[in-house]
Amino acid sequence: MLILAVESSCDETAVSLVEDGRKLICDKILSQTDHAIYGGVVPEIASRRHIEAVGGLADLALEGIDKSKIDAVAATYAPGLIGAVLVGLNFAKSAAYSLGVPFIPVHHMRGHIAANYLAFPELEPPFAALVVSGGHSLIVDVRGYTDMEVIGTTRDDAAGECFDKVARVLGLGYPGGAALDALSKTGDDKKYPLPRAHAGDSPFDTSFSGLKTAVINLIHNSRQKGEELDEASLAASFAAAVSDALVPRAVEATKMLGYKKLAVCGGVAANSRIRSDLTRLCDGNGIEIFAPPLKLCGDNGAMIASQAYYEYMAGKRGGLDCNAYATMAINNG
Repeated sequence: MLILAVESSCDETAVSLVEDGRKLICDKILSQTDHAIYGGVVPEIASRRHIEAVGGLADLALEGIDKSKIDAVAATYAPGLIGAVLVGLNFAKSAAYSLGVPFIPVHHMRGHIAANYLAFPELEPPFAALVVSGGHSLIVDVRGYTDMEVIGTTRDDAAGECFDKVARVLGLGYPGGAALDALSKTGDDKKYPLPRAHAGDSPFDTSFSGLKTAVINLIHNSRQKGEELDEASLAASFAAAVSDALVPRAVEATKMLGYKKLAVCGGVAANSRIRSDLTRLCDGNGIEIFAPPLKLCGDNGAMIASQAYYEYMAGKRGGLDCNAYATMAINNG
C-alpha cells in the first residue's frame, strides 16, 4: 500500500511516500530559516512558508511516480501551530480528493513513534516510547499501533524548548539543539550543579521550567558580574540534567509496564548525551533500545506516512471537513 503524506506542524514542510508503513520511497523536507533572527518560530511566517513550499515539494516527491498507484493521502492534523497544520492538512485533503483515494489524519506524536518502524522493521508493539521534541516530553505505553496511553509528561516546558532557549541565551542561534550538543562534548558535566525536579504524585512526570530558569539566571548573573563562564561545561551540565530527568524515568516505566523494548523519538532524541545514557541504562536492565537515525528524529513526512498505514488498517478515515487542532491527547489521535 502506497501512502503520500504531508507534514507541516511547525517549521518543516515535508512530503513523503512510504509503502506498507515500513518502506521509505522518498522524503522531501524543506526547513525554514526565516525564524533564526527572532529566536523562535513565528507562526504567521511558518504558515506562509508552508503555502509557498508544499506544492513544489509534492512535485519533487512524485517525480517519476505513477499517481494511480497511490492508495491514500495522509497529513498531520494535530497537534501543532494551527495555521501551519492547516496548510498541510488542506493540501493533503485536496490531493486525496483529486486522486479519488481516502484521506487519513495522523496525530503528530504517533508519527514520531512510527519513525522507528521505518528504521527497525523488526519493531512491533507492545513497547514503551520516550517522545521528546520541541513541544512535548512524553513517556507512552504503546500497546498497539493505534492503542497508546501517556503515562508520563512534562508539567510545564518541554525538553526541546529548554534546549532552544538555553542555546539562544548562549548566543548559539535557533534552532540551537545541535549546536548546544556539539558544545557540550568538550565540557565538564559536573562543573555546574543544576536542579532536578521531581513530581511526588507522579513518578514518570517531568518538569523543566526550574532547570531552564536556573541556567538562564546563571548565564545572566555571570555576564553582569563580568565573570568568566565555561560555556562548554554549562552546556554539558545542562544536557546531563535533562538526561537525568528523562532517561531513568523512561527505563523505569518500561520495567513497570513489563516490556523489554524502549523506543526513543522526536527532535531531542538526536541529542548524543540522551542517546548514550539511554543505551547504557537499557543495557544494564536488559532492555532493547530503539533510536531512529538523526534524519528521522526531527519532523518529517515519512513518519506520518508510516503511522497513516496503521491508522488506515485500523479503519481510520478523514472527511473533507476534517479540521486541524493545536492540541490533542495521543490516545485521542
